[in-house]
Amino acid sequence: MPHFIIDCSENVIRLKSADDIMQEVFNAASSTALFAESEIKVRINPFTYYNNGNSLDDFIHVFGYIMEGRNTDQKANLSKAIVTKLNEILPEVPVISINIKDFEKASYFNKTMI
Repeated sequence: MPHFIIDCSENVIRLKSADDIMQEVFNAASSTALFAESEIKVRINPFTYYNNGNSLDDFIHVFGYIMEGRNTDQKANLSKAIVTKLNEILPEVPVISINIKDFEKASYFNKTMI
């Protein structure tokens, strides 16, 4: 935890490698000091087929899933850090966005908790 899933148009990974994009999201999340680096997970899904407001404009959207307990300002700063970094490395991409959702501690479970 946390998980950052990057959806993007396929062309984005032609502009910058998937590994570079994921590393920058990782670095931006780490820079907020909200998470231990060993817990940050980043994945990317490039889309060949999409409709972006009836256009084929390139896009990046990050879905951030974090454990509950961070306040609104912390989540807003996390969002800003990630979008700012993506904009720095991919200024030609017209749509870059993120949303953050909380996992509930009460209902979260993983293998190490068995």
